[in-house]
Amino acid sequence: ADCRYTCHQECRSLIQLDCRQPGQCQSQLSPESTLLPPCSQNVTQTVEEEKPEPPTIQEIKQKIEKYNAKVTNCLLMKLNDDGTYTGFIKVHLKLRRPVTVPAGIRPQSIYDALKEVNLADMTDKRTSFYLPLDAVKQLHISSTTTVSEVIQGLLKKFMVVDNPQKFALFKEMRKDGQVLFQKLPLTEYPLYLRLLAGPDTDVLSFVLKENETGEVEWDAFSIPELQNFLMILDKEEKDKIQQVQRKYEKFKQRLQQTLKEARGKPG
Repeated sequence: ADCRYTCHQECRSLIQLDCRQPGQCQSQLSPESTLLPPCSQNVTQTVEEEKPEPPTIQEIKQKIEKYNAKVTNCLLMKLNDDGTYTGFIKVHLKLRRPVTVPAGIRPQSIYDALKEVNLADMTDKRTSFYLPLDAVKQLHISSTTTVSEVIQGLLKKFMVVDNPQKFALFKEMRKDGQVLFQKLPLTEYPLYLRLLAGPDTDVLSFVLKENETGEVEWDAFSIPELQNFLMILDKEEKDKIQQVQRKYEKFKQRLQQTLKEARGKPG
């Protein structure tokens, strides 16, 4: 009666209102003016119907032909007989924190890559290293390759021994002059997203970043990593303090100059 609360008839028994006078709204809730028609017959069924069905092989073939027609380099997609397809994606590395790599390991050779030799297993020594900011790595993957496998493949190529859960793959999109990032689930297929978006990286690109989950799992980091984090935080704190000091020092100088000029003027 007071708040004009409106609900579905089937939801009426679930409503609890903090009324001014107990029982007032309970009696006033019966008029049909405050009750809406029942909602959809089956919400779960509606959601399931909205899920897009997997594309057929013929639809995939058409999409690949359309994709390859726009490719300006040799990085084409290829359809296999079983309906899967292969292609290339580029991943931008935007890591702000150091990664852990084996110490004193030679670069990976073609022999190591062909034999799938894991050089990280050849030594127990570890060191922290900053990957080049915004470096780009090109990967040849399949339509069945998941985000989780892409992350693991990137870490293996750079011989990073950190837990893959520390990282996440994002898709970067540009809309109305803004850059938008969306974290991809581990079960997503990046090559399918690339196929739908086309080869233009301005429309869609992939970015590897730290997995910002809100709560940092400090147990997943080693002691050297934690020490590096402390050093970075100390440096950032000192830089911030200096910025604030310089800002107010300039403000103080301008204020003193204004007062000095004001004293020399009459009145």
